[in-house]
Amino acid sequence: MKIFVDTPEKIAAAVAQEYVALLAEKPDAVLGFATGSTPLGLYAELARLCAEKRISFRDVSTFNLDEYLGLDGTHDQSYRYFMNKNLFEKIDIDIARTRVPSGVNTDPETAARYDKDIESAGGIELQLLGLGNNGHIGFNEPGTPFGSVTHIVELTDSTRQANKRFFNSIDEVPTHSVTMGIKTVMNARRIILIALGKGKADIVKKFIQGDVTPEVPASVLQLHPFAEVYLDFEAASLL
Repeated sequence: MKIFVDTPEKIAAAVAQEYVALLAEKPDAVLGFATGSTPLGLYAELARLCAEKRISFRDVSTFNLDEYLGLDGTHDQSYRYFMNKNLFEKIDIDIARTRVPSGVNTDPETAARYDKDIESAGGIELQLLGLGNNGHIGFNEPGTPFGSVTHIVELTDSTRQANKRFFNSIDEVPTHSVTMGIKTVMNARRIILIALGKGKADIVKKFIQGDVTPEVPASVLQLHPFAEVYLDFEAASLL
């Protein structure tokens, strides 16, 4: 893994330039996107660059990592809603070419077909990841097999507690989600993970310097040939 440490603002700018370079070379690239507070700075920068005609997403296809079960795309806490409001509606992408796992279909076979759709699109060129406090990537919680494909998962109490700030109460936080599997993520040709803040310092140290183990799902990135990790100074403080 290549590791970069800087301020959140400079990280957003640097990662955005990775997208500029990629789409200049391959305008129809397939991109894997993530949600949560971590990529918001990046998405704002991509929107700014698009408005200035310095990047275009006209021919891009996208696949998101995950979605809460039980929330349709109009729910303001669904990840489809998040992506539309924070990125897709602010860039020149064809919304029909954006994919987010269905939050209203609980059929495991439907979830697994997501991988086939990614493969049919040509595979993900660049997958963006955040990092959960327990080391999850997507919603692949500790103990998820490294060979997993897109699947339905029961969220841990710690993950639900971490996400309750987006809801009125813990009772409103969904108990399950559908997520790309770890194998799905690792099939991406390039991976960029961003982690920000002091609260991520412990798990950053574990996944970068610890053993490769399903108990720390992000540790699998040590095995990827083209994984880059962007950390702010607080997240990198224990390295």
